[in-house]
Amino acid sequence: MTDQDILEKASALIARCKAKGVMIATAESCTGGLITGSLTGVDGSSSVVDCGFVTYSNEAKRDLLGVGEDLLAEFGAVSEPVARAMSEGALKRAPNATIAVSVTGIAGPGGGTDTKPVGLVHFGCSAKDHATITTHEVFPGDRHAVRKATVLRAFSLIDEMLG
Repeated sequence: MTDQDILEKASALIARCKAKGVMIATAESCTGGLITGSLTGVDGSSSVVDCGFVTYSNEAKRDLLGVGEDLLAEFGAVSEPVARAMSEGALKRAPNATIAVSVTGIAGPGGGTDTKPVGLVHFGCSAKDHATITTHEVFPGDRHAVRKATVLRAFSLIDEMLG
């Protein structure tokens, strides 16, 4: 996914992070690496992007990011507590990151329920010496639209954390 608007937003975010000396880590589930891929599509991104964790399965969330089995069992992978644990885990486990963003959701077309509909995405954003931000959105549209909207919202969360 290399839509022009995503590349423009990624480029602006990379420039802002460079200016602030920030390194980013991502923890992605429903986007499968699109956030990291969009950021690394920008020239010079190596000075800002530390690493990306693609944690599609619960086991990967647990083993790579340290998400507690208790959180996964009680709240499910698509939840605020898991998004928080993912971003906090990425920040701890990335060697150089000063900020981390996480996404976990249901991109569709299947997999939704009454309480967790298709398009629901939970976000976490953690930074050293800052409280973790969490939020969620229910995005309309098909799988591509949900994933694109998720990437753009993740960028805006990082931007918000930068102040």
